[in-house]
Amino acid sequence: MNTFTYTYSAKDHKEIQEIKRKYLPEKENKFEELKKLDNMVQSSGVVESLCLGIGGALVFGLGFCLTAQIIANGILMIILGVILGILGITEMFAAYPLYRKIFKSTKERYTPKILELTTELTGEKISSN
Repeated sequence: MNTFTYTYSAKDHKEIQEIKRKYLPEKENKFEELKKLDNMVQSSGVVESLCLGIGGALVFGLGFCLTAQIIANGILMIILGVILGILGITEMFAAYPLYRKIFKSTKERYTPKILELTTELTGEKISSN
């Protein structure tokens, strides 16, 4: 007489499913997409404004060195140093408005998609205040 024996292990089944999930093509769910879009909006403009601010600080530092006659001597170097210093300060002050402009435009671009995803995930209606 032939008998069939089967034992079920929830732990083994869970482990098998985890292994299977590793090899399936990745499918992004709506929550992950929402987090990705939110992170994109929140971090937009940071790199650009940091580059402008750091570049401005370097130009300002070069101007300071020329004005203080650390690098070179002469009235022309002092004048060049003052001009570079003013240019560097202007760049540093422009960094924050650049950040705000990029952030605002990115936020406006992704707001409809983010609101659509939040509505789908929560089932709430969007109220306009």
